Amino acid sequence: MPTYAAPPAEKALANHQLLHQFYGPVPPAPRRSPMRELVSTILSHRTTHADEELAYDRMLAEFGDWAGVEAAPVAALAHAIRTTRWPDTQAPRIQDVLRRIRAETGGAYALDFLADWPTERAMQWLMDMPGIGLKTASLVLLFNFRKPVLPVDAHVHRVAQRVGFLGAKVSVEKAHAALLALLTPALDAEGLFNFHKHNYWHGQQICFFLKPNCPRCPLKGFCNYYTEQFGPATPEALAATPAHWDEAAWGKLPH
Repeated sequence: MPTYAAPPAEKALANHQLLHQFYGPVPPAPRRSPMRELVSTILSHRTTHADEELAYDRMLAEFGDWAGVEAAPVAALAHAIRTTRWPDTQAPRIQDVLRRIRAETGGAYALDFLADWPTERAMQWLMDMPGIGLKTASLVLLFNFRKPVLPVDAHVHRVAQRVGFLGAKVSVEKAHAALLALLTPALDAEGLFNFHKHNYWHGQQICFFLKPNCPRCPLKGFCNYYTEQFGPATPEALAATPAHWDEAAWGKLPH
């Protein structure tokens, strides 16, 4: 285990190893199709998962398929996705994204061609579309095509800053490149996928924005936030830390 003053790269890799043990390895299987991943992530901005899913389901129930969504009146599409935070902005963006995909593929609504593209080209092509930022592009490329990129959301960002391998002033946007530089070449796409999932869960389940559950945290032995709040972890505190996530006691982890 590294010390509290260890270099960022050492802390980042120790974070990966300990959370890998704590939550267990996650097979890098896509959670949904590339098109659904892309469009759902657009819908998810500042929106709960339940409302995002409801908007997606209503959209396809109303218009049938992607061609129907693209051809729909913008106001009608906005109404169908009204459970999202900004439906009036997201509706035309989704239609623009669908038009660009159809133009790239010669008529199909599919992203399979990205599998054969270099990572940098695929990332830039996705980010050239309206409403697609680093996080969305990284999610699609890592989850669906196993490209060596790292999505950083608020949970991953918070854990990295509290543990101390990401600077306090580094934004979420800049964290994508900063964390990737620390983790590669030590981690391949599968390792990056697990790093993302584990830190996402950790921020969601233990390292809360308010009142984090530090006694349960396996990172307390080198976490800057822990030592600032409680002092260096004692042997007794480390020994009392659970070795694994207890699904029966604490609940099932989300996908």
